Amino acid sequence: MEPRKRPLDPQAVPLETWYAGTEREIRGRALSDVGGAARVGVGLMELPPGCNTGPAHWHSHEEEHLYALSGTAVLHLGNEQHRLEAGAYVCFPASQAIAHHLENRGVEPFVFLIIGERIAEDRVTYPDGPGGEDVP
Repeated sequence: MEPRKRPLDPQAVPLETWYAGTEREIRGRALSDVGGAARVGVGLMELPPGCNTGPAHWHSHEEEHLYALSGTAVLHLGNEQHRLEAGAYVCFPASQAIAHHLENRGVEPFVFLIIGERIAEDRVTYPDGPGGEDVP
């Protein structure tokens, strides 16, 4: 029998922290994994002031969606910069070779939903990383 999905209180989902104490610190709750992993990942994320989600990247097969809930951030999209605030939405289409990452220049956390497919064949390209390599 498959795990059952039910409505949940996001605050009841364990909070994870990645890169704690660095300029890349980010916190999040894997909402879609409660009751078993889903085909689409949904994360409730928090980017602290002074932090970023670098390095910039793009996906070969997976599409990502971002919806801003509170705070402000700068979206680095290729050579462009866009201010995101509550209510902002952006889609990062699969195989669009334009790298993206977020930067919080504000004084409060930037809180957002990130939604993405989970495709085994996906490769992530980091154009500014060592050799611009693809990573599974």
